Amino acid sequence: MRKLFGTDGIRGVAGQYPLDTDTVFRIGSSLAKHLSGAGAVKVVIGQDTRESSEWIADTLTAGLESEGATAVSAGVVTTPAVAYLARTEGFAAGVVVSASHNPWQDNGIKVFGHDGFKLPDATELEIEKEIFAQIKEGVAPKGHMRTGSLPGEHELAEKYERWLAEFERGVDMSRFKLVVDCANGAASAVAPELFPLLGMTKTVFTHFTPNGRNINDRCGALHPEVVAKEVVEQQAELGVCFDGDADRALFADHTGKIVNGDAVLLLTARALKAQGKLKADTVVATTMSNMGLEAALKREGIKMLRAPVGDKYVLEEMQKTGAVLGGEQSGHIIFSDLATTGDGLLTALKVIEVVAKSGKKLAELVGDMQVYPQVIKNVRVREKKPLEQIDEVSAKIAAASTDLRDEGRVVVRYSGTEALCRVMIEAASEEKMNLHAEAIAGAIRRSIGV
Repeated sequence: MRKLFGTDGIRGVAGQYPLDTDTVFRIGSSLAKHLSGAGAVKVVIGQDTRESSEWIADTLTAGLESEGATAVSAGVVTTPAVAYLARTEGFAAGVVVSASHNPWQDNGIKVFGHDGFKLPDATELEIEKEIFAQIKEGVAPKGHMRTGSLPGEHELAEKYERWLAEFERGVDMSRFKLVVDCANGAASAVAPELFPLLGMTKTVFTHFTPNGRNINDRCGALHPEVVAKEVVEQQAELGVCFDGDADRALFADHTGKIVNGDAVLLLTARALKAQGKLKADTVVATTMSNMGLEAALKREGIKMLRAPVGDKYVLEEMQKTGAVLGGEQSGHIIFSDLATTGDGLLTALKVIEVVAKSGKKLAELVGDMQVYPQVIKNVRVREKKPLEQIDEVSAKIAAASTDLRDEGRVVVRYSGTEALCRVMIEAASEEKMNLHAEAIAGAIRRSIGV
């Protein structure tokens, strides 16, 4: 059982364990030790716009260097940019300092292998063992706070931008007026350059002036209603919003309706099938994806598989089955023939491409998906005790599952990145949906709530 790594790297409050300086240093040195058999070890580091990201990157660098590795900075870049650079520029690994959609006080460390894929659980466990071995020794690492910036090759970020810009789309996208919400995060350093480079000069950018503390603050993919409202006010074709590290994207159509990851999967699956590029006519979604998506795909002759929540688990299922398209309702979309991880910017360009080639509005292209009523309740918890060991909670879950039968779904799980338990209920009846969601959430609050 991993203790530090969650579903998307190591996360916590910046400055507190496991993101205190000593532990961050040990994460860097442990990673370097793990990579030491690969010859000359060179690691690319990218970061988001949080005020803690620079010192965490500096401390990681010191840890890497303590074991003979070399760190190269890509500066403020998106998470998928680091994955791309790791696999195309000869790095032994790529590290991202980001807490994605979390508030500015938090931060995180994500690691990609030389192939651009997130590390397998078993590898993360090996690195954890080394970290804990160093902690057990009880000797505080010395010189673990660097001063000044990382040794840099900031043109690395430009290589990622050029890669996105060079896709042959065969369509003129210059007619589109877009609203792009950068969440005051990593996309702020890339999107304002990328979209004009593709001829989309009518693009209106919002929340692209980070100050270290405004990342995800009432903007971006956590608050898609903000970009939706702006689309209507600007009379734009569509809107897109990213999260803090831009590995996911959500959209809004011209009417101001939010278009989530489920709808994007439907839109792109249809396009890929029409082009003969949807291998095995299969799409991988997650346990959180709406039953309406499954029904809409079935009408198109497309099979939908469900993976556990977390884009790394979606990708594992895609690799197992040969699927080339997968993703999450939250906006992580993976085009595995193009990238090794979810990429919000790539997703935005693919959606715009499909809309442009169709000659239709985004609303028309996804309007036939009948969405089952769904509610998600997040309950803050003090511990993550197995739910089946909590009698009241397991009883409420069983009662909901029995009552809903084939007309709904119950998914209750702990967040892999926060101290939360998520209760998702989907049902044909909104009354039953709300009744069971509150019953289960209430039981969790009473048993292990904060």
